[in-house]
Amino acid sequence: MRIKADRDVCVGAGQCVLTDPDVFDQGVDDGIVWLLAEVPGPEHEDKVREAVSLCPSGALSIVEE
Repeated sequence: MRIKADRDVCVGAGQCVLTDPDVFDQGVDDGIVWLLAEVPGPEHEDKVREAVSLCPSGALSIVEE
């Protein structure tokens, strides 16, 4: 699993960070998503899927490899 984050679409709602702060972060100035792990470990899979589904702007997606 690989995560893609479209920073141009992100609105900075922060749902991803609240769901899995080990994988997602936000910029201090703009609140836009930062990926801490583009390829998270299997222990994060459920939380990452939840974060993608909660993203209000659709900025997050998963690429199955």
